[in-house]
Amino acid sequence: MLDEALAARMAGIALGHVTREYPHKLDHVLSGDADAQTPRALHPIFFGSFDWHSCVHGWWLLMTLLHRFPGHAHAADTLTLTTTSFTPEKVAAECAYLARPESAGFERPYGWAWLLMLHAEMARENSPFAAVLAPLAEDFAARWRAHLPLLTYPIRTGAHANTAFALVLIADWARDHDPALLARMAARARDWFGHDRDAQAWEPDGDAFLSPTLMQALAMATLLPPAEFQPWFQAFLPDIAQHQPASLFTPARVSDRSDGKIAHLDGLNLSRAWAFRRLADTLGADDRAMVLRAAADAHLAAALPHIAGDYAGEHWLASFALLALLP
Repeated sequence: MLDEALAARMAGIALGHVTREYPHKLDHVLSGDADAQTPRALHPIFFGSFDWHSCVHGWWLLMTLLHRFPGHAHAADTLTLTTTSFTPEKVAAECAYLARPESAGFERPYGWAWLLMLHAEMARENSPFAAVLAPLAEDFAARWRAHLPLLTYPIRTGAHANTAFALVLIADWARDHDPALLARMAARARDWFGHDRDAQAWEPDGDAFLSPTLMQALAMATLLPPAEFQPWFQAFLPDIAQHQPASLFTPARVSDRSDGKIAHLDGLNLSRAWAFRRLADTLGADDRAMVLRAAADAHLAAALPHIAGDYAGEHWLASFALLALLP
């Protein structure tokens, strides 16, 4: 499904945005005149793609495609840009921004999760840039460790604050870099979601790009052993063999792709496709797996043609398409 030609197209989209400094992207507290600087000055690595987190996952896309298709049409451009972007000095500047007292809640938890996902990809592929990025990754990991016991209730929204989505992405990093953190995440997931049953899937909302229902299921599949996950999943979504809840299996309709909030629904279709495929993989030869894979295909078909064409979605959708397409 993911071939070199599609990889090159997606990388070309991302390259066009990770270095585009968008004039209205800053979202931070000003403590003085010195803070009134351009995105590039404050974030010398992640200044493009409209907002910081979209730039981070744009880089995750670029590095992932570079590792899997080192000969694709934009691979050389990606490597050149990586060499000039990921330097100790620029990482130190990103860390300095994070160290500001006013930055305590900066990008929590969505940007934290994507930064750790990026570092996990670099480290897993033995990229020389993994060690360069490591100080920033550890800063965010430390924040996540401190935040976990403070979050009494999970956030179940279909947007950036979603707790389950952060659990899934950060697990990719914690598995290789901090097994104790991974165990704490599993414990928190049990506390938050372990007793949930018969999900009604009252979704989508009008600007969601994540399915609260499927992200919760994916977090449990990611963090729990199969023998514990399977009975939980059966109780949580007992009727998926009958394509129920119906709202979960119906791709969202996107009425206006120039509207940044409505365009989120293309992302919902892509993130649902990702979750359906991952959940199907946990079911083996179970008939439910066929239902979930068919749902993944339908959602992917609804969104993949629209990952480029309007800046409202183009600056970020390819990353979610890659999640859905990766084996």
